[in-house]
Amino acid sequence: MGTISCVSNFIFLSKNSISSSSLPFFKKPIPIFQSFNFSSSSSLQVSASSTSGKAMVGENDLLIVGPGVLGRLVAEKWREEHPGCQIYGQTVTTDQHNELISLGINPFLKETKTDQKFPYVIFCAPPSKTPDYAGDIRLAALSWNGEGSFVFTSSSAPYDCNDNGPCDEDTPTVPIGRSPRTDALLKAEKVVLEFDGCVVRLAGLYKMDRGAHSYWLHKGTVDARPDHILNLIHYEDAASLSVTILKKKLRGRIFLGCDNHPLSRQEVMDLVDKSGKFDKKFQGFTGTSDPLGNKLNNSNTRKELGWEPKYPSFAHFLGVSE
Repeated sequence: MGTISCVSNFIFLSKNSISSSSLPFFKKPIPIFQSFNFSSSSSLQVSASSTSGKAMVGENDLLIVGPGVLGRLVAEKWREEHPGCQIYGQTVTTDQHNELISLGINPFLKETKTDQKFPYVIFCAPPSKTPDYAGDIRLAALSWNGEGSFVFTSSSAPYDCNDNGPCDEDTPTVPIGRSPRTDALLKAEKVVLEFDGCVVRLAGLYKMDRGAHSYWLHKGTVDARPDHILNLIHYEDAASLSVTILKKKLRGRIFLGCDNHPLSRQEVMDLVDKSGKFDKKFQGFTGTSDPLGNKLNNSNTRKELGWEPKYPSFAHFLGVSE
């Protein structure tokens, strides 16, 4: 494969890299031409035309670790808030780099060695892609310069409630050792809080073609109990909540992201059928003894942040009544 060269955006020199005797009126970063070169067989290379001074990004620039479905929506909403900013995406492979560039995201590989730090960092990568999730979080935190915000999009899974009962931001979490999944999340959250970053625990993410409903519809019959309560949040709402937290520049906080309309598995699939928006027909749940869920409520998060979801319920998203 040939090498593709993409002329992208800018790196910036801070005013501290310019002597006090020159340009005393200078207050804004100086843009320096930057190019990204990559091929399918080589890692991303970042080069700048400057050979003097320390390069740094602009005051509203954002690093997204794991620019997948959620990360790309965060990028879109962040750019709406900060039109002149640059957005960077750290990935494990170059597979999606062309697509990221087309979306205005400057991609680079996780293995790329750089001492560059960013004012805003959000970690959206799932734990399934790495054997050391907490270690990856730590590396992301080291890319934060401490000025704006560092946010980790975690999961609501660690809440210790599995009797279909109520659960909110203050509900205790399960102890370490309960399961590998919750262990990975809790250890990652601990690192974030050690760096004074913020955690947002997200309920089940969905959009029309992604989420629990889509998976179950594809399976047809699922060996799980139909009365298990689950909680949802649309990808767009998860992104807007994450951006709201980033903008607040808060420190060491844990928030909860959900639509405050918990549903049983059966209710979810009944709404899917009622909507008439899907070609496939779900056959049913057959389980009887697997664990129950919980009913999340994030009223405290909404009140503190002044945030409300675009889609207040799964039924509202589908355009049907509950």
